[in-house]
Amino acid sequence: MFKKILIANRGEIALRVIRACREMGIRSVIAHSEADRHSLPVRMADERICIGPGQSGKSYLNVPNIISAALISNAEAIHPGYGFLSENTSFAEICGDVNITFIGPSAEVMSVMSDKVSAREAMAEAGLPTLTGTPILRTFAEALEAVKDIGYPLMLKAVAGGGGRGIRLIKRPDEFERVFNLAQNEVREAFKDDGLYLEHYLERARHIEIQVLVDNYGNGVHLGERNCSCQRRNQKVLEESPSPHLPRELRDEIGRKSVRAVQQVGYRNAGTLEFLVDEQDRYYFMEMNTRLQVEHPVTELVTSLDLVKEQIRIADGQPLQLQQDKIQFRGHSIECRITAEDADADFRPQTGVIEQYLPPGGPGVRVDSHLFTGYEVPPHYDSLLAKLIVWADTREAAIARMQRALDEFIIEGITTTIPFHQRLLRHPGFISGDTYTRFIQEEAAALGI
Repeated sequence: MFKKILIANRGEIALRVIRACREMGIRSVIAHSEADRHSLPVRMADERICIGPGQSGKSYLNVPNIISAALISNAEAIHPGYGFLSENTSFAEICGDVNITFIGPSAEVMSVMSDKVSAREAMAEAGLPTLTGTPILRTFAEALEAVKDIGYPLMLKAVAGGGGRGIRLIKRPDEFERVFNLAQNEVREAFKDDGLYLEHYLERARHIEIQVLVDNYGNGVHLGERNCSCQRRNQKVLEESPSPHLPRELRDEIGRKSVRAVQQVGYRNAGTLEFLVDEQDRYYFMEMNTRLQVEHPVTELVTSLDLVKEQIRIADGQPLQLQQDKIQFRGHSIECRITAEDADADFRPQTGVIEQYLPPGGPGVRVDSHLFTGYEVPPHYDSLLAKLIVWADTREAAIARMQRALDEFIIEGITTTIPFHQRLLRHPGFISGDTYTRFIQEEAAALGI
């Protein structure tokens, strides 16, 4: 087993990996920015190395500094968390060049699966159904020609990156050029890649994802599905497992085919395949995230497994000990992403000092957070402050538990999305499980946003 792992990330996910390492008897090294010098992960890690100033481009995205930190500290592996360099093919290649294990898939497979167009083609060849789509588009003229084979409405997406950037719904021809140019400018700035592609748009589709684990010897399992349909501007805000109204037989079918598909392309470690499911329960592969997901805790709570530990064991070369027919799915779990945003002001980002922090507790309540009273929320990074996760025997009980936990959660000093989640958890559409990808947008008035 590894003796020391460097964590190339920050916030709650860095703390999550540190805790897993400690339980496994592995020393942790945190590579941190100057802005995070007094953060909780820096306090909790066994070793700490500053890799640059607050701007992520000069620290958490600074590959030479991160590799140097790993070499100086004699770390044998790097855990990238999510975001930042977690799906950066060049970073994974460089890790291999200097004999450091990248905790994730190989650079070769990552290059295929992190490109959404090539991933769709690879998964179609492996037997997964996909939506009608286009190759990579670099100009509006190419897009105008391609749309003839799809028709309206259609979805415009970025080839690279994530977080909802570049995704646009186009309903009419007269808005196509304007929206295409806006999306291309956005992704060029965010990802340094202006590639876009088009897909047929499904009305009232559910966003379902399948968690898989595959070792270096071809053994693979799926850990069920997560419903991520509660989104704002294509950014997930709440996830749950299992998905309401998804037949168990369909979950098993999608999971089984997902494992077989990723085995066919030589994937290893943890990964998530994302699907759209229409009102007739027909499913279509969209993309794959070749890393740990923000919402992985809901899967952990319904399976009683530790995904970070499984990642580390696979990266260490150990065979997967899990067998599909032995994995038990128990109860229901929900996760709310608590962010530093003002939902009443179009989710405007917030910064400032946390004057009081009192997380909820009690049976079946988990809080993944790096906050503490006196912590200063910096302006440089993602607005995620905490993930509030609950588990209960039934979905009805999990909703009641989440409502109670949200009512207990105190974060003072800055505005957060706790009030928004309180309204969402009490919306009749959410309570009935009838959510879809545009649910929050279409119910904005009822949700007070």
